[in-house]
Amino acid sequence: MDSNSPASLPATAGQTTADNPWPLRLLSEKLKIHIENSPVVWVEGQLLEANVRNGHAYLTLRDVDADFSFSVTIWASTMRKLDSTPQVGSRVVAQVKPSFYAKTGRLSLNASDLRPVGLGELLVRLERLRQALGAEGLFSPEHKRPLPVLPHRIGLITGRDSDAEKDVLRNATLRWPSVQFKVINTAVQGMDAANQVIAALQKLDADPEIDVIVIARGGGALEDLLPFSNEDLVRAVFAASTPVVSAIGHEADRPILDDVADLRASTPTDAAKRIVPDLNEEFAGLEMARNRLDRSINNLLQREAQLLASVRERPVLSNPQVMVTSRAEDLERWKQRSTDLLRHRVMRASDEISHLKNQMRALSPQQTLDRGYSVTQLEDGSIVREAAQAPAKSKLFIRVASGQLVAQTLESIPAGQNAN
Repeated sequence: MDSNSPASLPATAGQTTADNPWPLRLLSEKLKIHIENSPVVWVEGQLLEANVRNGHAYLTLRDVDADFSFSVTIWASTMRKLDSTPQVGSRVVAQVKPSFYAKTGRLSLNASDLRPVGLGELLVRLERLRQALGAEGLFSPEHKRPLPVLPHRIGLITGRDSDAEKDVLRNATLRWPSVQFKVINTAVQGMDAANQVIAALQKLDADPEIDVIVIARGGGALEDLLPFSNEDLVRAVFAASTPVVSAIGHEADRPILDDVADLRASTPTDAAKRIVPDLNEEFAGLEMARNRLDRSINNLLQREAQLLASVRERPVLSNPQVMVTSRAEDLERWKQRSTDLLRHRVMRASDEISHLKNQMRALSPQQTLDRGYSVTQLEDGSIVREAAQAPAKSKLFIRVASGQLVAQTLESIPAGQNAN
């Protein structure tokens, strides 16, 4: 039996061996069956090549964000149904089905429909992506990093020999002549632009000498600016630790990069004005500050001079001895007042003493004696208050106003009785 007869061949690829292999045609046939069983699918890409021969179109379709491409064939029957002829560089969506040419092992895609992606559809997609990234917080103000007042070195990502590069370098240098740049030229449109800009951004972000990064490009159509709305680029800018300035297109252009950047400049020229100060304006500001400082100092000196003059004109400084004289007069006045108060106090006290003396004299026994009364005492010094205390022949001592009498009781008459 022939070794290549179907009965002797392995039924599956896993059963093949070096001694019992599949013929190449069998592998090709099986691949063709497997591949062409794949379903129809819609894909999106950009046309790199578009050759139309004999009514058929042979295209090369490339992914819009990555370096992947595929051959696409549109047969004449399908071409006649299309509204327009495929153009190189246009962005399209195609309904395709994989096709495998067994004899050469060539894999391609057969398109049954091809439609250009319209501007309106692109805008809708961009807005949807913008809202999704905004919902994640990539555009939140709290994530915006402030730009340095005077950057030491500026990283610039832009196209080679582009007007954007010249505008940024020229205007920044005019404003601050000593400014330094590290320029990395990349593609600024097309399918490789986003990846090249991301690589340049990461390189500059890793450089410790770079204080701020500017991504600049001149104006262009919406399709030309699509790389600057690439999701990977937007996330790379958000993840960068160095402040990023977006200077893409003109005032009306607004790719998603503008929303995530730390600062959006309307044009590359505007970016140059925003990242470095104007030397002439700074000198003018210093001059104004110096003049204000001079005026403030002069005003302060004038006020202090006037205050010093007013102090010198005071009597205490024009005639210093007045301080001693006035204090001496005050002292003399207080001294005289103290003397007068003390004299008055002494006189009042003297009057009070005289008054008390008179009161005491009026109440004293001597005053009573002076009026004719006397005090009678017995020998033991006791005062005789009743007649019964001094019976007959008692020795009495009688004190009168002046002097003392010694007497003897002849008779003691009790109270209530009359003497004979």
